[in-house]
Amino acid sequence: MPSLPPPPPAKAEPIIGEFTLMSFQTPTIASLVQEGAKLPDDLVNLGRMLYYETRLSKAHDISCNTCHDLAKFGVDGKALSAGHRGQLGDRNSPTVYNASMQFVQFWDGREPTVEAQALGPITNPVEMAMPADGKRVITTLESMPEYVDAFKKAFPNDAKPVTMENVGKAIGAFERRLITPTRFHKLLGGDEKALTEEEQRGVEAFHTVGCTSCHTGPGVGGNQYQKLGAVKPWPNLKDKGRGAITKKPEDDYFFKVPTLLNVAKTAPYGHSGQTATLEEMVNMMADYQLDLKRKLTEAEVKSIIAFLNTLTGEIPTNYIKAPELPKSTAKTPKPDTK
Repeated sequence: MPSLPPPPPAKAEPIIGEFTLMSFQTPTIASLVQEGAKLPDDLVNLGRMLYYETRLSKAHDISCNTCHDLAKFGVDGKALSAGHRGQLGDRNSPTVYNASMQFVQFWDGREPTVEAQALGPITNPVEMAMPADGKRVITTLESMPEYVDAFKKAFPNDAKPVTMENVGKAIGAFERRLITPTRFHKLLGGDEKALTEEEQRGVEAFHTVGCTSCHTGPGVGGNQYQKLGAVKPWPNLKDKGRGAITKKPEDDYFFKVPTLLNVAKTAPYGHSGQTATLEEMVNMMADYQLDLKRKLTEAEVKSIIAFLNTLTGEIPTNYIKAPELPKSTAKTPKPDTK
């Protein structure tokens, strides 16, 4: 009697639990990339010009890219960025990559979209310092025929296309294509080999200890407010965050939960930029935000950081290449360093 073939080897239990990945899958990052691709090229190209335009600042020395350097994953690597006349802001400049995925903009959520957010720094007296009425911005852009033509192409149905609102729309359109899919998104798409075993353990640890109570969706964050110091008071916290905008005590110390995409490349961390490393930030989050009643083990921290490193996408080098900008004319306002 012939011997029976040996039974097939038992299939290894998956490292990532059945429900863990569900926290990150809606909407898909592919759908967000497709939304950006649908935007008119003339609008996006104008936005790229304006993003790199230092003449949108009072002293002609600061552009959006100064504090949100696209070649450096959308940050400048500083705790606080220097604006007009070297003044320092009071919050860390977050990355603009994947910013359009977030449900609100700024740490305190005071603007709803990247289009609205784009105008804030231009007229902020500490940042680009242009007059609040926007007239100098419009005068500057209208002084250069190339910009007038670019606005006409981008906004063909507008009788007066060069407006502050359209400046925001154009920069926002450019930013809506700054989406950086990662190896983790390949895993979400069904590629079981996209992550190593250690990285998969990090995904599961991230979920198991409770990080996904705040960091969810394809941006691994960016879709809710959360109180900083949810379990115990955050050290030296004076910034009231959302409460400074709403003037409601119940909103004090609430901040937008940031996206964690490219987080390994965007140190320092937190709204104040006072946390230097991912290891320190992971431990602080566990200590002050999660009701674990224990410290994370070294193995847990190592695994979570391994997962966070899979959230690094690729810089779209061709897309972010700085364009040639129009030359100033006799009508272009001169830089003002006062």
